[in-house]
Order: sequence, then C-alpha cells, then structure tokens
Amino acid sequence: MTTLLNLFLVLFLLLSVSTAREVRSSGPIPIPIRIECTSVYGVKIGDTCLAVEQMFNLTTAKFEEINPNLNCKALFVGQWLCTDGFRF
Repeated sequence: MTTLLNLFLVLFLLLSVSTAREVRSSGPIPIPIRIECTSVYGVKIGDTCLAVEQMFNLTTAKFEEINPNLNCKALFVGQWLCTDGFRF
C-alpha cells in the first residue's frame, strides 16, 4: 500500500512540474507616480475642472499633471483637488 501511495505522489509531482509554465511581464513594470501637493481645494457645488483651473490660474496640462487620476466628469462636493504641487 505504501508503494502505491509513493507511486501516486511521484506521479502527481511529475505532472505538476510538467504542467507548470513561466509567466513573464509583457513590458517594463511601471514606476508609480508620486505627487507632492502643496495646496489643495475642496470641490463645491457647481465646480468643474475648468473652473478650478481658472480659479487657481492653472493650465490644463499642469492641473492634469498634479491630479493624474482625476475624472473631471465625476467631481463630487468635498473632493480634494491638488491646486499646487509637483511630480517626482
């Protein structure tokens, strides 16, 4: 009975090793973006990204750089937006 169990374990090990495959990334691992906000603004009723950009004299490019994951179509009251800062 022990021989049968050992044979089963060896067979299981061989099948596990033979079906294993290597998984590789399709490209380089992205480096996380880090933002240092030095000033923030809480969204109020009626605010839009364009209105905040104009309020703080920001270009759209700069506003998007310091708020990289922002969805301007889904702003909500109380949401904090970075109005001054830098990326590193």
